[in-house]
Amino acid sequence: MKALLPIIIGWRFYRARQSNGFIGFISFASTAGIALGVAVLILVLSAMNGFVEQLEDRLLAVVSHGELVGAQGPIRNWQAMADDASLMPEIIATAPFIRLQGLVQKSGGFQALMINGIETSLETKVSKIADFMPESAWASLIPAVNNIVLGESLLNKLGLSVGDSLVLYTPNMAGSEATQGTAGRLNTAKSHVFVVSGVYRLGGEIESSQAYVSMGYLSQLLEMGEGVTGLRLNIADVFAAPRVTRSLGLTQEQYLYLNDWTRTQGHLYQDIQLVRSIMYLVLALVIAVACFNIVSTLVMAVRDKASEIAILMTMGLKRSAVMSIFIMQGALNGLLGCSIGAVIGVTMALNLSSIASGIESLFGIALLAGDVYFIDFLPSKLQGQDVAIVLGMGLLMSLVATLYPAWKASHIDPAAALAGR
Repeated sequence: MKALLPIIIGWRFYRARQSNGFIGFISFASTAGIALGVAVLILVLSAMNGFVEQLEDRLLAVVSHGELVGAQGPIRNWQAMADDASLMPEIIATAPFIRLQGLVQKSGGFQALMINGIETSLETKVSKIADFMPESAWASLIPAVNNIVLGESLLNKLGLSVGDSLVLYTPNMAGSEATQGTAGRLNTAKSHVFVVSGVYRLGGEIESSQAYVSMGYLSQLLEMGEGVTGLRLNIADVFAAPRVTRSLGLTQEQYLYLNDWTRTQGHLYQDIQLVRSIMYLVLALVIAVACFNIVSTLVMAVRDKASEIAILMTMGLKRSAVMSIFIMQGALNGLLGCSIGAVIGVTMALNLSSIASGIESLFGIALLAGDVYFIDFLPSKLQGQDVAIVLGMGLLMSLVATLYPAWKASHIDPAAALAGR
């Protein structure tokens, strides 16, 4: 019972403080500030986790984790290179590709376009692009036909529909250098006609700049024979892609360009992490400012309860127990604020996508434009670790804020306090 005495008295002081209008208001403000900071921090961290998850499951499901591209012409022995890759446990699968870059005409000018020639039976092992287009579009990519699948945003820019013809203009380089992006002797522009057989919907820059055709047809068109532009790698740990791609490339005899997703799309991941870090710091400061209100609340509470503290001390209450009383009061503020903030933050994080959709419908706006970002919805992924860290940080700040007022309360002179009563 003696050990529980500071807690009991602290709870009574806390309840009595609410009857004092001014002190009660400051106490409410500190609790509300902590709750707001905790809720928003949980919400922002969940949104950032959602963006990272979508980056891995959506964008990196289509973008090559790693690529080996011939530096001095097509890769003739790509099957042997694929066999070498199969010996590395980090690499899940490989697939060859032929790449052709050019321009297509649109209203008001030209649009750059990169055409990826793929082997559909192998492409599904390294990419999930088939999941973002109708089955009929994927089935249309057969070797002997000039069918092409465009991104929806590119199709709209060009003003085309499925079934229309598309003309791609490419530089006519000596040999096959045009497919490799290396310097060659420029003769005249060449044109290649394709038929739009389908549309894929992915979002972002890829949808407006890349298209897919059959690798067999593109190989015949460019007279590459058994050669390919490069080899795509599906790597188990996407963050190990630079190391794994380099390890495989250095074992090959042919000169190769070594590319990985961190060079082409790495800025997206870095931007997400940067925003996450900045928001974490800013909202942690918001919680810290709210906790400083606890200092003000307790300082006024100490002055208000000085005579009661003096009486308790004359009755034998130790100074350490007096400190515990006011630490208890401040901890209740922090605990209440963190609890309310956690409930609000977790509830909103679990329903963030629905809330964002409701706001878009209500105000007729698009929070994320699909033709700009790689997703057109606001994602969320709640992680228990983030909630625990935020709650721990809020409670710790609350406890630290109580130390000075509690220390001052424990050093009250009982005689002076009672004399001034």
